[in-house]
Amino acid sequence: MLRAVFFGTLTFVCSVLSMSWAQNKTEPTETGPHPGTLQFRWEYSCPGGKDCSFICSGAGGRATHVIRLRINLGTITVDSSQNAPVVFYDFSTVEIPRASGFSISAGLSNLSCEVSGMTLDYSGPPK
Repeated sequence: MLRAVFFGTLTFVCSVLSMSWAQNKTEPTETGPHPGTLQFRWEYSCPGGKDCSFICSGAGGRATHVIRLRINLGTITVDSSQNAPVVFYDFSTVEIPRASGFSISAGLSNLSCEVSGMTLDYSGPPK
């Protein structure tokens, strides 16, 4: 009986502490500025994220159940003298509220992204 009371109390205290820590947690803001020069942007959406996915070559960026995706194409300075093509992407899924990644071309590789089931909301220069 004493064990049951102990574990019951421990469970209650842990759940209260967990809720308290969750309330004090600050949410990160939208992914910030990217290094380099951005030249083009694509923005996609998929309410519900049911049958929406993407995959970007190079960095292995891929996700399913995607709700929002933003892809930025640009260049980044490497070795303070050469510019290399780069793709930055950030997205949200049903399971993951914020994620991001990038892929830098080494000159011989292609930068590409395949988007499935999503609606293209914007295409043009970065906002």
